[in-house]
This record gives sequence, C-alpha cells and structure tokens, in this order.
Amino acid sequence: MTHNKHPQPPPRPRRSRWRALVAGLALAWAAPLAGANAAAAAAPPSAAAVLATAPSQSKSTADHSKFKELQGPFKSGSEVTKACLGCHTEAGKQVMGTRHWTWEYTNPDTGQKLGKKTMLNSFCIGDRSNEAFCQSCHVGYGWKDDKFNFFDESKVDCLVCHHTGGYKKPAGMAGEVPVERTELPPGSGKFIDPVDLAMVAQHIGKTSVATCGSCHYAGGGGDGVKHGDLDSSLNKADPALDVHMASKARGGAGFTCATCHQADGHEIAGSRISMSGSDPHGPMLRGGTVHAGRNAATCQSCHGDKPHRQGLLQVELLNNHTNKLACQSCHIPEFARGGVATKMAWDWSTAGRLTAEGKPFQKKDGHGHVIYDSKKGDFKLGENVVPDYVWFNGQVHFTTQDMKIDPTQLLQVNRFMGGPDDPTARIWPVKRFEGKQPYDKVHLQLLVPHTATPDDTAFWFNFDWPKALQAGATATGQPYSGQHDFVKTEMLWPITHMVAPAKDAVACASCHTGAAKSRLGDLPGVYLPGRDSQPWIDRLGWLAVAGSTAGVLLHAAARLLTRRRTQRENRHV
Repeated sequence: MTHNKHPQPPPRPRRSRWRALVAGLALAWAAPLAGANAAAAAAPPSAAAVLATAPSQSKSTADHSKFKELQGPFKSGSEVTKACLGCHTEAGKQVMGTRHWTWEYTNPDTGQKLGKKTMLNSFCIGDRSNEAFCQSCHVGYGWKDDKFNFFDESKVDCLVCHHTGGYKKPAGMAGEVPVERTELPPGSGKFIDPVDLAMVAQHIGKTSVATCGSCHYAGGGGDGVKHGDLDSSLNKADPALDVHMASKARGGAGFTCATCHQADGHEIAGSRISMSGSDPHGPMLRGGTVHAGRNAATCQSCHGDKPHRQGLLQVELLNNHTNKLACQSCHIPEFARGGVATKMAWDWSTAGRLTAEGKPFQKKDGHGHVIYDSKKGDFKLGENVVPDYVWFNGQVHFTTQDMKIDPTQLLQVNRFMGGPDDPTARIWPVKRFEGKQPYDKVHLQLLVPHTATPDDTAFWFNFDWPKALQAGATATGQPYSGQHDFVKTEMLWPITHMVAPAKDAVACASCHTGAAKSRLGDLPGVYLPGRDSQPWIDRLGWLAVAGSTAGVLLHAAARLLTRRRTQRENRHV
C-alpha cells in the first residue's frame, strides 16, 4: 500500500468557498487603493515607447568637418547660416514659419494673438523694449528692436539648436555671438571670449537636451525660474528625477526633448499656449498618417490611455482614473526635484531699494538662493514642491496688455479652462506662481517696464520706475498716464516633466483622505472615497453597521440562552 506524501485536503464546504471568493475580491479591490504605484511598477513599457528611443542602425553619412564651406573663418553667425543653406536649401524657410522664429501665434481655441513677442507674464513681464537682452534665446541673429527683418534667411541661427558644444549667445547682444573679445555690458569691465564659429559649425549634430534646455531652462531670467519642471538638472538626470530623460546607462529611457516633441519641417510638437488636455486614444505609430492631427507630445501617444497592465480588477481601477486624471497628476509627485530651486513668487513693487551709498544689492537665504535683488524685488523659491491641481481641457486664456483689469482683485495673467462637466478636461498638476507687477492707475492696464538694455530709461540702470514704464509703454504702443501702482497676479504653469519611477508615483492615500490633507484639497467634480461622503450612502452604511451589530448581539444572546437551557437539561438527566 502506498501513501501520498502530500495528501489532498478534503473539499471545502460551499460556504468556505464563498468566503474565499469574497476575501479575494476584497483584496483585489483594496490592492490598488493601498498602492497603485506598486501595481504600475510591474507594467512593461509599451512597444511604441521602446521604438521611439531605439538607437539608429546607421551613422550620419556626412562629416561636416570635411566640408570646405565650413572651414571659415566666419565673421558672424549669419555667414555660417549662409554656408548651411548652401546644402540645406529649405531649412531657413522652414524655421521662419515656426513660433520659434516669429514669437507670434494665434491661439486656435480663443483667437488671441499670443507668443513671446507680445505676451505678458509675472516674471520678466514683457519682451518689447527689452529685445536686445531677451533675444539671446531667439533662433536668430540681430533682433534688437522692431526693425528686425523676419524675412532674411541669413538671420536664422542654425547653430543654437544643432551645436554640440562651445556655443553660447550672451544676453545683451540681440542674439548675436561674439567673434572677438567683447566687454559686456559696455563699460562694465566684464569681458566675454569669442566663439570659434568654424569649429562649432564643423561639429554640429542633432538637437539635444542641453541645446533645447539652453533656452527653455532659463525662461524668466535664470535656471529653473519659470517652469519648475525644466532646469539644468535634466541634462544629467537619474531615473529618480526623470525616467524618460535619464540616460540608458543610468537606467533611464534615454529620451531627448525631440523624442516626444517631434519635429516635422522644423515645426515642433507641443505648446503650453494650446495644449492637449486629454488624449483618449491608444499609442500612435510614429509617422503613421492615421494619426495625423494628434499631438505627438502627450503621454498617451506612447503609452495609450489605458496603460496599466495588472490583474483584471486592479487594472480597471487604475485605468479608470485616466477618465478624470492627467497621467502627470500621479506620476509627477513633486517638481523642482533636481536640486535647482524654482521661483514661486516675485514682487516687483519692492525693487529699487539701494544701499546707503546708492548701490544696488542682493540678499541670499541659507541655501545661497537670491531672495532679494534691487533690480527685481523680492522672491520666494521652492524645491520638491507638491503641485496644485486644476481641471484643464488644454485651452488657456491670457490677459493681454490692452485689457482692462480690476486692481482690487487677484489678476489671473492666464486662466486654465475646463471643468468637471467638460469631457475633454482632466485634473492636471500645475505650478501656481504669485506675482506683483506694475499697472497704469488711470488706464487700468498692465504695463511692461523697460529694464535690461543699458540706457537712461532702463530700470536696472537708473531705478526710475516712471522712466522705465514710459519707455516700455512707447515700445508696446500702449498709453501711460504717469501714474502707476502694483497689482497682485497669478500664473499657472503645467507640470509635465520630471516623471518619477512608477514606484514613486503618488500614493492612493495622498488623495483618498480628508480634504485638509488630500492633494486634491476640495477640488470639485470628482468623488473621492476617503475625502468625500454622500449623506444617503452614510445612512445606509450606518444602518448596515447597526443591523450587523444587532444581528451579532441577538445571535450571541440566543447562543447563551440555548447553552444555559442545555446545561440545565443535562443536570436533570
């Protein structure tokens, strides 16, 4: 007779099977709420995401260092451009048709004429009258005033996007590059070295994180100032900072900016002026005409709108979140995480204070961050900042300089549109920036000060608000009454970079908790178990609890009476 070493247990009673099924269902539903990030961590990358960063099987067929046309010497950046256009015959025309060149854009959603050329912000406020300083981030040469020729192809700057090192456009030169040792600003005693244009031209390549970042990191006048999710830490990101932009050698996906912001004829996908608030589609085939018109710079363009691939019940809970939440809301827990502080507030009304000797000065905090500058006023900075959250459908309305304002109210320089009843809106993470900037007390319009270009009217050189505001008004074609004050403003900036690893995604309990502690606060339009309640559901719940408790007590009482009766009967036997 043989015996089974591991005998099978007897069949469980039907009731035990039902209990096991109920317990399994409860665990399956509870698991996502206890840690959706753990579920997402195991999700394999989509094929589209892998293919998007697959290394090319071939190298460039051109060695630019061997081109006779690029041997130099070059007396200006425009001479390099002319050499480039000898082969890349259509590149200049393509660039001149983009927002990177015109700095103008008509918002298709609102009809507003926008773009860096005319838009206002709460940081440096405005471009016009400050072109020679601000246009160091323009993809052209020589834009110093309203006489710039936007139709001259030789003014297109090819090197600023395609250089691989040794190239920099200093502020104050209207986008030109120095070809000899130059004192800047004039009379300052500070000198900058020339750029070897021939060497740079012979070593050009594809755009990189560093070339894109050389302008986009520095918006607002310094590294990380504006966006909060874009700063120089991304140049050498580790996966904990950004899983996409970290190099493959460091365990990341090795993305460059162009991986998502794909270009077609130099037209770049993606815009913070007119965004895709939602993209309820599967991943797109790169280059596929079937997806013509879709924004290639959305999370869904690679991952699809149902990206979580866990158990049947878990995946539905997680994927259903995409009906209300932008991917970024869960996968970017904080911004300014790379060690570069971002400005959270800027008060221009305190600018102009000088030392007893009449000199401008700065104050720094314990971390070395400038928190006061005579040229600019007071600042508040932040690192590892938890975003605010708003409903957003991709449409943005901006306050322009010709609009009347109410200085007794907080002025929204931009407004993110959308709400819980808008099927195209999602809950987005944003940086909420506070400002205080000048306006005309008579005309009730925002003012653009002339600040940066050294002359008698520039605020950074004379600290005279009336002169600076008059010069800015003249340059922008707006009236100035001679009376100004400062109004509190607010700007929102969408947070979409610095994507954390799945294991570091926002924990469920961060939102599913009381309104005072929930990341979403009291944001309306979404029912959050743990934060919200419905009176009739609560009543049913308490009735169920009371009924269950009463049933247990009655059962216990009946068992007790039955036991005593049995004991009495046994004693009489």
